[in-house]
Amino acid sequence: MARTATRFSCTACGEALPKWEGRCPACEAWGTVQEERAVLSSPRARGMAPPAAVVELADVSADEAERIPTGIGELDRVLGGGIVPGSLVLLGGEPGVGKSTLLTMALAAIAESRPALLVTGEESAAQVRLRAERIGGAGRIRVVAETDLDAVAATIAAERPAVCVVDSVQTLWTADLASAPGSVAQVREAAGGLLRVAKEHGVAVILVGHVTKDGAVAGPKVLEHLVDCVLLFEGERGGELRILRAAKNRFGATSELGVFAMTGRGLEPVEDPSALLGRDELGATGSVVACTLEGSRPLLLEVQALVSPSELPQPRRLANGIDRNRLAMLLAVLSRHAGLGLGSADVFVNVVGGVRVDDPAVDLAVALAVASAARGEPTGPLVAIGELGLTGRTRPVGQVERRLQEAARLGIGQAIAPPGAPAVPGIVVRSAGSVGEALALALGPAA
Repeated sequence: MARTATRFSCTACGEALPKWEGRCPACEAWGTVQEERAVLSSPRARGMAPPAAVVELADVSADEAERIPTGIGELDRVLGGGIVPGSLVLLGGEPGVGKSTLLTMALAAIAESRPALLVTGEESAAQVRLRAERIGGAGRIRVVAETDLDAVAATIAAERPAVCVVDSVQTLWTADLASAPGSVAQVREAAGGLLRVAKEHGVAVILVGHVTKDGAVAGPKVLEHLVDCVLLFEGERGGELRILRAAKNRFGATSELGVFAMTGRGLEPVEDPSALLGRDELGATGSVVACTLEGSRPLLLEVQALVSPSELPQPRRLANGIDRNRLAMLLAVLSRHAGLGLGSADVFVNVVGGVRVDDPAVDLAVALAVASAARGEPTGPLVAIGELGLTGRTRPVGQVERRLQEAARLGIGQAIAPPGAPAVPGIVVRSAGSVGEALALALGPAA
């Protein structure tokens, strides 16, 4: 008969150890020894499993299952059209960003037509009821307060809900492992157990996950590999906007973005985020409008920069919303190819609204905002679109026409873009082949 046992192994070299150690004695790597559950069986029982059924790929039905709408348009957009039955979704975010609020709102809408279950391990049923009433009513959501993994799996199998939310996966534990809830082994075992239940019974399971201080999903990396979809919920603690993006999605695109506004009655979807993010004091000194493309949606963002003399031997370079290394590269390009010396100045760059941007099309806007702040001259209301190379040349980006149309829709009448940008009614497009030409068009020739 098979029995289970706890063992420890190194994730770097695979060395098996009798107990946990901070450093692997075989490869001398730190922090790689993890606890895991092993199934031990007698030699007679090994090799007795029946062979699995094998089919030709051409005979497999590829019909897409009917998705379950969540009742929240922005959430459905990021998921790719709704929740796929039998899928496993992981939602991560900072404490207090609104993960539980968002999922409670979605469950309330789903429960109107389908059975919905909420497994809460961090709150009592009474606390969940108070939050549900604050955001518009408890609806017909079924709630169970439980942290034992076996009990949760049995409850899901018995209830057979269309959608089940587990808040959170770090609170689940199994007696087969000696480690505490939230440890690497417990989180991995909980995710694996819920995956089996979801696939066996066709229940869509949404896991709420904690994040580390760096913003990554807490737990082993295998947690993100197990699930079908990884969603990240972001936003500044004191800010109004919340951003939902997909880091992984087996049933849709990973480039879509959902925008919400936190109000007294919960999260309100923002259908037109460009009008909200890009309209504040356009054209002021150190402020330039950029346009990024998130999936099928162009977004106008205000990029602000501040340049001030530094009193430190090593001037500060701080960025909020863009990569700090990217900012350092753009400052080097400005210094080398535009004659803008910032070696003795502190430089601060911020993307208004708490949105993080990875699109290289915002390079030109960041460069113009820094130059405007350094020279103390406003650029006027304009949108800057383009990527900057290390040679100082501007490079074209994808779907420039859609970006320009979005700027024209919101009343921005001027744009600076790389050569070859198409003409768009309602906006004057000026071409700049280099960062120096862009600065001359936006700020005029340097003194």
